[in-house]
Amino acid sequence: MYNSQEMVLRIKQIAKIKGISILEMQEKCGLGRNAISQAAKSQEGMKSKNLYAIADYLDCSVDYLFGRTNDPNSHKK
Repeated sequence: MYNSQEMVLRIKQIAKIKGISILEMQEKCGLGRNAISQAAKSQEGMKSKNLYAIADYLDCSVDYLFGRTNDPNSHKK
């Protein structure tokens, strides 16, 4: 099941590991300044196009962000 708080936690974790600030990521992905914090509070999360942009920017799989896998590089296999 989709959990927006888990997704946001994973986004923050992988961004930190890669040395990317959340503000930088949001800007580069064309998101608003509060997109990540709003997604954490929302039952609906975020639009799929935004989620794909984040996954692409962070070079991780969408499945990882959704919590379907613990391997952020599962998209490379």
